[in-house]
Amino acid sequence: MKRPWVDGNNVELLINGEEYYPRVFEAMSQARAEILLETFIIWDDKVGKQLQQTLIEAAQRGVRVEVAVDGYGTGDLPDTFVAAMTDAGVNFHAFDPQPRLIGMRTNLFRRLHRKIVVIDAERAFIGGINYSGDHLGDYGPMAKQDYAVEVTGPVVAQVHAASRRLMSPVLEPPSELRPVTEPTGNTTAVLVERDNRMHSTDIEVQYLEALRSAKHRIIVANAYFFPGYRLLRELRNAARRGVEVTLILQGQPDMWWVRALSRLLYNYLLRDGVRIHEYCQRPLHGKVALVDDEWCTVGSSNLDPLSLSLNLEANLFIRDRSFNQHLYEHLSSLSSEKCKPVTLERMIRGYWWRAPLIFACFHLIRQFPRIAGWLPAHRQRLRSLQPEVQPQGDLNEGNT
Repeated sequence: MKRPWVDGNNVELLINGEEYYPRVFEAMSQARAEILLETFIIWDDKVGKQLQQTLIEAAQRGVRVEVAVDGYGTGDLPDTFVAAMTDAGVNFHAFDPQPRLIGMRTNLFRRLHRKIVVIDAERAFIGGINYSGDHLGDYGPMAKQDYAVEVTGPVVAQVHAASRRLMSPVLEPPSELRPVTEPTGNTTAVLVERDNRMHSTDIEVQYLEALRSAKHRIIVANAYFFPGYRLLRELRNAARRGVEVTLILQGQPDMWWVRALSRLLYNYLLRDGVRIHEYCQRPLHGKVALVDDEWCTVGSSNLDPLSLSLNLEANLFIRDRSFNQHLYEHLSSLSSEKCKPVTLERMIRGYWWRAPLIFACFHLIRQFPRIAGWLPAHRQRLRSLQPEVQPQGDLNEGNT
C-alpha cells in the first residue's frame, strides 16, 4: 500500500558534509526525548567521533538514542568506539552482522543502505550522507559530492514510523512518542522505501511515473547508474518527445568499475538526445533528481541493481517549485562548470567490438540480483551490540 503525499512540510536542501553535519549534530544536541538514527557507514574519524560524542551527551541527559548501522558498511568500527556509546546508554544495533571468512566480510548483499535521522518525532534528515570524513572537502581529491534534506511537518510522521518499524524488534520498551503533525511550510512530500518484502519496486515506480509525465526537463544526478530497461526506456522516450534530459554521472569514480559499467549504456541514451555529463571534480555520491518545475527526490537509492533490487533504501519525494528551482540551479552549475560532456562521436569509436560486450554485460548485471538470490540468504535482522572492549576489536567479533 502506497503512502499518501502530505502537504504542509518544510524541506531544506543540504549539500555535502559542510552543510549537513552542523545541522544534524545541532538537532541531536537539542533532542529532548528520542533520536532514531540509521546509516550505512560510521568511521572512527573526526566526523564519527563528533557523532559519538553528540549521541553520548544526548543519552546522558535522558534522551532515548537508537542507532542502527549496517553490519557490512560499518563492519570495521572498533569495539572500543561502540562500547563508549553503549556504556553511556546509547542503544547500538547492527543490521545482519556476520563473521568474516578468511578475513573477508561475507554479508555482501541486501544491505541497510538508508540514511535517516529522526529527532523527537518532529524533525528528520534523509539523504545519502554517511558519518565519515570523506564527505568533507578537506578530505582531499576523493571527498564525495553528496546531498541530504532536513524536514519538518506532517511527513516526519512517515519517516518516524519507517524507522521505528525497522527497529521494532529491538526497541524495549517500544517507542511511544507521537509525531508532531502541525504544518511548518508549503511543501508536499512523501517518504518512499525499498525493501525485500512489500515495497521491492516502490522507489523505481516513483521515478517511472515522474519520467513518463515529464514535459520539458529532467535532471538525474546519481553516483551508481545502471538501471533496468524500463527506466532507461523512459529516459530515452522523454528525450524523443522533446524533453531536455540531462544525466550527471561519475567522471572521477571512487570505484573504477562504476564508470565502466555506466558507459556501457551511453550509446543507447546519447543517440536519442539524452545529455550526459561526467562530474570530474570529486567522486559523485549523490542520489538526486528533478522533473519539470516541481518534482524532486533526495535519498539513499542509487539507480543500480543493488539499490533497486537488494538494499533497504529510503528517498524523500518532493513537490515544491522553490525547492525544485534551488536544486535545478545547483545541478545546472555543477554540469556547466565542473563536468565534462560526453559526445556520441566519442562513444561510437570502437563500438563495433564493444557492442557484443555491452550486450553481454548489460544482461549479466541486470540478472545479478536474481543470481545473488541463489546464494544463502543472510538473516535480515538487527542485533543489539554490547561489545567486549578490545584494542583492535571488530564490531562483528564483539560479545553480542
